[in-house]
Amino acid sequence: MRSKLIYIIFAVGVLMAAILLAICLAETVPDAGGSAHPEIAGLQVGGDGAARLEHIGTLGFAFQCLLLIQITFLSLLGISERYRTNELLAYMGGSLVFMLIVAWQMYSGHLEYLETGETGYFLGFPSATAWATYGTWLGAIPLILIYSLGFRKYIYTAEDEEKFNVLLAEKSERSEQ
Repeated sequence: MRSKLIYIIFAVGVLMAAILLAICLAETVPDAGGSAHPEIAGLQVGGDGAARLEHIGTLGFAFQCLLLIQITFLSLLGISERYRTNELLAYMGGSLVFMLIVAWQMYSGHLEYLETGETGYFLGFPSATAWATYGTWLGAIPLILIYSLGFRKYIYTAEDEEKFNVLLAEKSERSEQ
């Protein structure tokens, strides 16, 4: 499994690099980085949001999804193969799906605003911004819970601890001689 996982991680990295290259080579949009505010010095105002996303919006969303996939696979890589059970894979898959839903809500919420000019609000932010503000860290919580609650089951089991203690005892005996 480890070699397969390494190849998958490499493939995702190559896809991410290709997307970044495509973004760099995409047609530029006038005032994509904003322009000077007409009344307030030092403040920037954005240009046409739909025009800024026209060439790179889908690429940016795809990159974000690949990044979340890469985070999940790298987290799995940190777990010994013998502990990568179907149960763990289901937890990791569920976590990934949750993170991708949050990413989709951010992206689609912004696109909806660009199309309609109207947005809902949640806890003081426009919907897409609220998903970005609250959803991004909320999306990471399942991975944190898997690691924290599953630490003794997936990361460092009682069997691993016993083997480690035996190694320490053997080393201690050798250094006394």
